[in-house]
Amino acid sequence: MTSAFPEGGRAFDAFKDPVIARGLREAIEAWAPAEGATLMEVCGTHTMAIARNGIRELMPEGLELASGPGCPVCVTANQDIDRIIALARIPEVTLATFGDMLRVPGSRSSLLAEQAAGHSVEVVYSPLDALNLAAKRPDRQVVFVGVGFETTTPLTAMTIKRAKEEGLRNFSVIVAHKNMPGALEAIVKDPQLKIDGLILPGHVSTIIGMEPYRFLAERYHIPGVITGFEPVDILQGIAMLVRQLSEGRADIEIAYARGVREEGNPVAMEAIDEVFEACDSLWRGLGLIPGSGYRIREAYDEFDALKRFRPEVEPSLEPSGCRCGDVLRGIISPDQCPLFRKVCTPENPIGPCMVSSEGSCAAYYRYY
Repeated sequence: MTSAFPEGGRAFDAFKDPVIARGLREAIEAWAPAEGATLMEVCGTHTMAIARNGIRELMPEGLELASGPGCPVCVTANQDIDRIIALARIPEVTLATFGDMLRVPGSRSSLLAEQAAGHSVEVVYSPLDALNLAAKRPDRQVVFVGVGFETTTPLTAMTIKRAKEEGLRNFSVIVAHKNMPGALEAIVKDPQLKIDGLILPGHVSTIIGMEPYRFLAERYHIPGVITGFEPVDILQGIAMLVRQLSEGRADIEIAYARGVREEGNPVAMEAIDEVFEACDSLWRGLGLIPGSGYRIREAYDEFDALKRFRPEVEPSLEPSGCRCGDVLRGIISPDQCPLFRKVCTPENPIGPCMVSSEGSCAAYYRYY
């Protein structure tokens, strides 16, 4: 089913139009269940947009917006962070990573600390940058840190394919990519949560489309709406969700037709399937989720950094008092963590939710 509020040919400015936003706010209030409801957004970009635009404060009484595990840096488990740090300590390795990962604390260190200690850590903006770095530096082993959901996974897959085609022997990847549907099932099955509807991620959905979410409606009777990132996009998605609740329906709908097709992006999915296979994956706060991660297939395993280097990793430790895991599950809001603003700040992050530009704690610290 497509949007209940067709976009037509409106100019982009319409997605910030206060008149349209006011009308959607009135629709939300009219359709919101009298007994209240909790909607969860599961995209870090949505988390930031909701906070930045004051959307939580626009909700009628009883309609709660909760933040879920939508920040890929935040859900990367401590043991995976420790493996990445261990790779950075290998003398012949140059670790290539997105900037968000630099300051994420592991059990005993961070990539920023390793860089300051003299290890070779480079910030890149895409896996292709890492590939180019490997081509320019044949004397170094370049390891790219593959982190992200289905939005970034295809480009990592294509980069590995290109490395094989070019015969680059000094390039490899440590894979910490994850897929979103498995985490959503863990969330809706969590006995400590009662989620009535899901604001589904726009970026991820451009790749995977609608089909992977249908189990939420069919098996758990939880509606979901794929939304964009402008204020009107988000309000429209919320309005469509509460309308479903008021009508007793549970469907997966699109409120972001300008960006998402029902079938997603088949070419990107084919690239993922060629290079990666699904595997069980450990998520911060959610534990081990079957089939929710990716590993490199045997045909490409020469580019698996963990198999190539087999780094020694000390036992992982969780930061004392940090409740980042509960924030990611939507059990608490960031300001309910005892470390928030007191010990844990953007200048002194204890957990990744305060580090990442998509983290819930960073959003709360900045906007609330």
